[in-house]
Amino acid sequence: MNNGKEITEERPSNQQVGNAGLYWVCYKLTLHGWNVLPTSRNARGVDIVIYNEDASVKRTVQVKTLSKRNAVPLGGHLGNLIADVMIIVRKPAVEPEAFLLTPSEVHSIVHRMEKDGRVSYWLEPKAYERADFLDNWDKVWGEERKAGDSTSNT
Repeated sequence: MNNGKEITEERPSNQQVGNAGLYWVCYKLTLHGWNVLPTSRNARGVDIVIYNEDASVKRTVQVKTLSKRNAVPLGGHLGNLIADVMIIVRKPAVEPEAFLLTPSEVHSIVHRMEKDGRVSYWLEPKAYERADFLDNWDKVWGEERKAGDSTSNT
């Protein structure tokens, strides 16, 4: 609710969109068998720390949430990409979509822009809207994925 109204009745703030995406990702990761710890909002670094049931596998996640089909802003340098996985969430309040990318995948598709001497980096929709990124929750496991694990792609 926003001032007594559901956020779908008016344009939600960027913070509301970000919170919806973050907690939706937490929910999905929990369904995939992870213990999930969101970090402080708007802190530099990762958004979520996760670990498996016996704590033998730990991962960090960065969430970028968009209310619609847009480019993903990454800032003025790529040094902020420190998480094991980036999850781009679109339309979290309506029909959530998740695109999961490793840092090397982000680096391979990033768009660099320079205007008035200022550099910015973006992920254009056509670059991240790939079938191998869409709902590929196995990327969170990385190399540690075991063939017989029952938590794959739920």
